[in-house]
Amino acid sequence: MRQCSQAGFTLIEMMIATVVLSVGVLGLAATLADGLAYMDMSKYDYIAQQKASEAVESIFTARDMGEATWASICNVGTGTGCIFLNGPRQLCDPGPDGILGTADDNCVGLPDAIVLPGPDGKFGDAVRVPLSNFTRTITITSINANLVQIQVDVIYTSGRWKDRKYTLISNMSNFS
Repeated sequence: MRQCSQAGFTLIEMMIATVVLSVGVLGLAATLADGLAYMDMSKYDYIAQQKASEAVESIFTARDMGEATWASICNVGTGTGCIFLNGPRQLCDPGPDGILGTADDNCVGLPDAIVLPGPDGKFGDAVRVPLSNFTRTITITSINANLVQIQVDVIYTSGRWKDRKYTLISNMSNFS
């Protein structure tokens, strides 16, 4: 009869296997943490997209409703009677003219906010989440006498990601 060896894993082999397994598990944990951070940031990406669309829609509505003349749809300093302010601006109420990015925007008090239902899931005790970490820049460039390009940049910070930017570019003609 043959005799079988009773040898097993040595303590050194077990320690090396434990270290290799630990490094793999820590790598997976770091990947999971990054994934959760990206998922949390996606809500801010969506808000930025909606706030840029809101600005473009207010400009189109102002043109269609006669609130702004074609000659006034330009940035201050680029022509006569221009109504859109230059540079990044805090998200605010559009003011009496209903057009975002103009001098009459109401930024007194609280900035624009998202209203969420309260702890009971109802809006009776709603929670107001200010969007103070968001700015919006509206840049209007004349392409020709009857066509302008509207570029809206929404910049925000979210966690460890600084100055994330969403850009929406649209063209608008003098004719509705």
